[in-house]
Amino acid sequence: MANFSNVRTNLAPLPVGPYSQAIVTPQLVFLSGQIAIDPSTGQLIAGDISAQTEQVFRNIGAVLEACGLDWRRVVKTTVFLTQMADFAPMNAIYAQYFPPENCPPARSCVAVFQLPLGALVEIECIAIP
Repeated sequence: MANFSNVRTNLAPLPVGPYSQAIVTPQLVFLSGQIAIDPSTGQLIAGDISAQTEQVFRNIGAVLEACGLDWRRVVKTTVFLTQMADFAPMNAIYAQYFPPENCPPARSCVAVFQLPLGALVEIECIAIP
């Protein structure tokens, strides 16, 4: 039997397909990409890239907490933006959660054509348990 488990919390958007909010293995925790869905309504929030990025980080924080982890355990992120022009405002919010003096995680950031529900940003993470 596989040595991993899935994580589920109602404090983050519930999966709308065949995936887990996070998978915990002995060495790594893989968090699925989060977009700016308000978990209380199940709807994408209205707002610009800053508002959406804030909601994404609230969602990631809820999943990390459900895993028994905090931001310092995140070792890699991937950021997906629908417009690279949104990099600076996204990065300003990102830096609040991963300040440079705290050894921020490795990161990739790519522009994509489209994200689910018309979201402007999606962020996925890998953490250590």
